[in-house]
Amino acid sequence: MLALNLPEYNPKIKKTDKICIWDPIRKKYVALTPEEWVRQHFVNYLITEKGYPASLISNEIQISLNNRIKRCDSVIYDNTPSPLVIVEYKAPDIPITQQVFDQIARYNIVLKVRYLIVSNGLEHYCCRIDYDSLSYEYLPDIPEYPALKK
Repeated sequence: MLALNLPEYNPKIKKTDKICIWDPIRKKYVALTPEEWVRQHFVNYLITEKGYPASLISNEIQISLNNRIKRCDSVIYDNTPSPLVIVEYKAPDIPITQQVFDQIARYNIVLKVRYLIVSNGLEHYCCRIDYDSLSYEYLPDIPEYPALKK
């Protein structure tokens, strides 16, 4: 798989009829796709570098949006547990465009989180939503977990 703009990580890989990668959040092997490669590296980065508690991260969270079932790639919760962050992953060859942000913004209609993160493993973007002023701002880096709750 492609090297990413994330810290080195050596996930468990298994080959049966297809190649699978261990997802420690879901506690099972899942098909190794380029997007899944990004997800596993990014989740590892959040836990090991940014202090996100693994117990407050969920992958493939189902939501209902306009009577249609959608799946958020990752959702990070606070201690209450209320959703705090939505993360959308794309394969490394998929550019991060306005359409990607539109997708995650639609998910946020349901979850109403404070932070949106998008990554293709090479580029990472994070924005903070200010519901009081109905605005958002892009942050220069992915915040550490303790800073999210302020």
